[in-house]
Amino acid sequence: MLKKFFAVPACLAGLSLLAPLAHAQSSVQLSGLADMYVGSMRMAGDAERKNTVGNNGMTTSWFGVTGTEDLGNGLKAGFAFTSFLRMSNGSYGRFVNDTFWSRDANVSLSGNFGTVRLGRWMAPNFLPTILFNPFGDSFTFSPLVLHANVPLFNGTGWTGTTPADTGWSSQIAYTTPSFGGLKANLHYQFGEQTGANDSKKNIGLNAIYMAGPLTLTGFYERDQISNPAAPNIPLTNTRKDWMLGGAYDFTIAKAFLSYGQSDEDNTNAKAKTAQVGASVPLGGGKVLASYAQTKLQPVNQSRKTLTVGYDYNLSKRTDAYLMVMHDRITSFDSGNSFGIGVRHRF
Repeated sequence: MLKKFFAVPACLAGLSLLAPLAHAQSSVQLSGLADMYVGSMRMAGDAERKNTVGNNGMTTSWFGVTGTEDLGNGLKAGFAFTSFLRMSNGSYGRFVNDTFWSRDANVSLSGNFGTVRLGRWMAPNFLPTILFNPFGDSFTFSPLVLHANVPLFNGTGWTGTTPADTGWSSQIAYTTPSFGGLKANLHYQFGEQTGANDSKKNIGLNAIYMAGPLTLTGFYERDQISNPAAPNIPLTNTRKDWMLGGAYDFTIAKAFLSYGQSDEDNTNAKAKTAQVGASVPLGGGKVLASYAQTKLQPVNQSRKTLTVGYDYNLSKRTDAYLMVMHDRITSFDSGNSFGIGVRHRF
């Protein structure tokens, strides 16, 4: 009886010693980014100028929780729940009616074979677009991102060239291991439709190659479902979108170049976008410049956008920036914008 009595606390003590070991095999992290600017904005076709305390000057603000668990034998499980937000009024999402976890909502399994994710994650177009222009994922000042992803709610009717958002819901995505600096992502989004639309889906892939100062990329999408609506909404026509890009770091400057097209089945509508840019280190920060031109057919309309700015590093996690932009669309008044902002990562 005494042996059993003393065995219980001994067992509990043993478990308490093992608990830190088990805990060390798992990790959960709260992280995010806050970005706001003060500026005066007028896009091509806008009737008036808008003075604003704006959101997301250089990066869309977000917060969330990510985690991993070491399952042993080189296998890891992971999850990500991250949400965009508009800090000027405390609203969630990039825009009204955006889903709450629109940045990430997925579970993953990774190992020597690569990584498999289920849920909401990046679309094939996202990484190639933001990594191959000097303004990164700025949905406010990057000419390439503006042409591809940001509609203009004015008389121009500009809707952007990306057919189905920068993130896909209800998808299975596979990321390969790195092969000599080459890594690829394969994406399949289930349409989750019935009846006449039961075969509709989104498929795509991208690849990024890194070798010293040289970086190359490309992506392709075939889209039949819109995002991030819940439930998914089928597109009227199948749309295709692709881009090739490259960057080279000369140390004194980094050059960016990209070219892509999008078209729509059952129509002769086509968009062709070319972008060139540069990033030049200067005095604790970088001078940034980018020019993008998109030509629309058969309407014979073009959009030309030029942005120049300076991004200064206040610390490893905080930077301040100043941006000036000129935006023009055929047959509409041009617009000039500027903004001064701060971005902080945590």
